Amino acid sequence: MAVSTDNRPTLWFLTGSQHLYGPEVLRQVAQNSARLVESVNGLDRIPLALAAKAVLTGPEEIVKACHEANGDPNCAGVVLWMHTFSPAKMWIAGLRALRKPVLHLHTQFNRDLPWATIDMDFMNLNQAAHGDREAGFLHTRLRIPRKVVVGHWSDAEVLDRVAAWSRAALGWADLQGARFARIGDNMRYVAVTDGDKVAAEVKFGFSVNGHGVGDLVKFVSEVGDARVTTLAAEYDGRYAVSPALRKGGDRHEALRDGARIELGLRDFLQSGNFKGFTTTFEDLHGLRQLPGLAVQRLMADGYGFGAEGDWKTCALLRAVKTMARGLAGGTSFMEDYTYHLDPADSLVLGSHMLEVCESIADGRPALEIHPLGIGGKSDPVRLVFNAQAGPAINASLVDLGNRFRLIVNEVDAISPPQPLPKLPVARAVWRCRPDFKTACASWIYAGGAHHTVYSYAANVEHLRDFAEIAGIELVTIDAGSNIESLRQTLRNNEVYYHFVPGLAQV
Repeated sequence: MAVSTDNRPTLWFLTGSQHLYGPEVLRQVAQNSARLVESVNGLDRIPLALAAKAVLTGPEEIVKACHEANGDPNCAGVVLWMHTFSPAKMWIAGLRALRKPVLHLHTQFNRDLPWATIDMDFMNLNQAAHGDREAGFLHTRLRIPRKVVVGHWSDAEVLDRVAAWSRAALGWADLQGARFARIGDNMRYVAVTDGDKVAAEVKFGFSVNGHGVGDLVKFVSEVGDARVTTLAAEYDGRYAVSPALRKGGDRHEALRDGARIELGLRDFLQSGNFKGFTTTFEDLHGLRQLPGLAVQRLMADGYGFGAEGDWKTCALLRAVKTMARGLAGGTSFMEDYTYHLDPADSLVLGSHMLEVCESIADGRPALEIHPLGIGGKSDPVRLVFNAQAGPAINASLVDLGNRFRLIVNEVDAISPPQPLPKLPVARAVWRCRPDFKTACASWIYAGGAHHTVYSYAANVEHLRDFAEIAGIELVTIDAGSNIESLRQTLRNNEVYYHFVPGLAQV
């Protein structure tokens, strides 16, 4: 059951009415609202608990409730429902002040009409049919970003749509005040991984600040041998460790170096209360090897990550991992690396030098050591595995200068068609929807990056709701995509996002 705790976010359930109906009706509205919240929480389909608040019947109460929601760090969002008619002008000041994500639930307490006994008292009490339309007009007039879900609150489809939004709201809440460490800088001369960190903090609420690799090296150098030995033993029990890396093997010291880097990196992140980090192989001074295993394991624990200084993918990965918490499947940093261009069955081979999260592994990963060939350091240890088969998404967050764009492609992962005995990295193979040529051309027209967030757990609805909350552009590439239609949408969006800041103030 979704049960709130003192430190777990909740969704405030705000019910609207008015004094016109008298105290008895308002008592019934409050009882129905409380019973709805209790029942929904008991159905265990929404990951965050609803928290019933007092029925709102006037401007002062509404303003107070909205300010209290803003001030509660455990309020991840608000769900609005007009049980009766609630004149919307009462809501103007409160909604203009509200800074939390909004879901408008268009429902009513009873599912079925009591045809034989229905009278005007029943009609007056159950007026969401036009109370929510009055509210919807004002939400549109105020240009409030929100999700509208329609249907009876006990309907599984309705609850699943609310659940998807609640996950997006949770991901958004997690980013507010989040700190990400950029260890080193951007990979030299690369465009898409750079961007405006000030604009990102204004838009998303997280900060990205640079740290020299020496800041990390200090923590790594302070890790004691006993901790390294304990972690190396944990590796031995969890992974299929290469014999050369086991205790007594000729490469065991490399394993210990990898463990020391992981422990130091964890200490560094915890000391700064960071929720994610980036690295770059062009700045490894003081480290014996490029962090590979450490990054893979930290991602599995929920940290965001971006390679070569890619802070946008790092932040998006953290948000998606937060949204997908508790769902089946995994989520990882990914890169579209190379192609299989058979016209009858074109495939993408996704991978990276080292850093693919073990949460997407199909089976037990192998822990191996191989030369890297770049970075000028000793051979790094890393987890090697094939990713799971199944439907997934590939998502990219890019900075277009005047706005951020989130691009999402639905894909179908498969087992590699043939063994990959000489590819010593974690990898995923997938087919793009609707097809390879359409998807890749659409991705390139939209400006999607080569680094992505790859997830079996999150889906397009989660990211659509997140983009709505964030107020950013979303481009989806799915089974129904058409290149020319997408290109026209991109042209239209250029105009829309030029004017939308002004429209928001109308």
